[in-house]
Amino acid sequence: MNLELKFLGAAGTVTGSRHLLSDGETTIMLDCGMFQGLKNLRQRNWAPFPVEPAGIDAILLSHAHLDHSGYLPRLVREGFKGNVYASAATIDLARILLADSAHLQESDADFANRHGLTRHTPALPLYTVADAKRAMERFKSVEFAAPYEVAPGVHARFSRAGHILGASIVEIDWRGTRIVFSGDLGRYGDPLLPDPEPIRQADYLLLESTYGDRRHEAVDPMDQLADIIDRTAQRGGSVIIPAFAVGRAQLLLWYLYMLKKDGRLPAGMPIYLDSPMSVNAVEIYRRHCDLIRPDIRACDEAYGVAHYVRDAEESKKLDLTPMPKVIISASGMATGGRVLHHLKRYAPDPRSTILFSGYQAAGTRGAKMLHGADTIKIHGEYVPVRAELSNLSMLSAHADSDELMRWLRGFKKPPRTTFLVHGEPEAADTLRLRIQDELDWSSRVVEHLETVRL
Repeated sequence: MNLELKFLGAAGTVTGSRHLLSDGETTIMLDCGMFQGLKNLRQRNWAPFPVEPAGIDAILLSHAHLDHSGYLPRLVREGFKGNVYASAATIDLARILLADSAHLQESDADFANRHGLTRHTPALPLYTVADAKRAMERFKSVEFAAPYEVAPGVHARFSRAGHILGASIVEIDWRGTRIVFSGDLGRYGDPLLPDPEPIRQADYLLLESTYGDRRHEAVDPMDQLADIIDRTAQRGGSVIIPAFAVGRAQLLLWYLYMLKKDGRLPAGMPIYLDSPMSVNAVEIYRRHCDLIRPDIRACDEAYGVAHYVRDAEESKKLDLTPMPKVIISASGMATGGRVLHHLKRYAPDPRSTILFSGYQAAGTRGAKMLHGADTIKIHGEYVPVRAELSNLSMLSAHADSDELMRWLRGFKKPPRTTFLVHGEPEAADTLRLRIQDELDWSSRVVEHLETVRL
């Protein structure tokens, strides 16, 4: 059997997760992500797909984040007709994420055409809302721990990865060869999600390396969150929290619920979740409470801690009331969404706090603010930044280097080769050296479009 593995994305970068397995008869793809971030990466979404989409038999999806699922509507439009296997929670989250991504694609293309901001006439979306709907028709739900025949003689098994609701580690038995794909591994001891499940055996392992060169801060986020809210309220200000709609917003609600339950929040201080996608994601978390740590009652109580804002007019009114409040709103790096309107109102206010909730990519408004920018540009105007700035940098859905090593030590014997994906070059190579030094395993950092024979 000539089984080949081709890395079509998330190689030398943390975006565009796409890995192709083929033996000449059967072709299966692990993830189908969209490239995000820098322009040279985003341009890869528009390049001709390296293989014929109609020739791919199935896609095994680790989780719903767009850097793992966001290219699916385009691939379906270009001819993919196979099944997309994923957990039920991943399918539910993908439905709202892909629809939102498609809507943004269409809106951006329309804006560019109306304002002449394109070299292409007309500007086109990468895919449409209709494409996203067609992509959802390809999904097949799988249960954790159950084997599925995804192609003749090829079986897959999904295990819990933590990270976000429904995220999976994918094990593949390819006619006697076992390939394991970590997807994105979550944190050990996460308050909401289970620990990444141990895997005991693999002939070949594809391992994410996002934080392969870093350890997360050993700081209790609830203490920091309580302190920031308390001192902001004492000076009459509001706390604005830009947060990722799926995963981070739900975790913040849990922390706020626990603080309120323990009497550690200012009495009567209202909490708002102002993001339609976040609200939709909360409903999905409620629907899948069996996948998170707290019991169902605690799950429902926690997600009742905030007032949910869906209507745009109600969102605008939040900026008119002077009373102290907490507003959680997307996007997490302040690159778009309703949070921009709140930043225009509260960033100039020295009584208020802009509290970021994790990693801020280079070039984003979040990164610029945390690096000391005096002003930020929002909707064509420069807004002064006088509010207190802080970041709950310890909040991450990704395992750090110690946690990655902990998961690797669950294997009974080394894989023949461990391929390091989904990491910047320095992070991936640091993890490679650590695996070599501490475990004496064979590992390597992969390159974009590289093909290896297994």
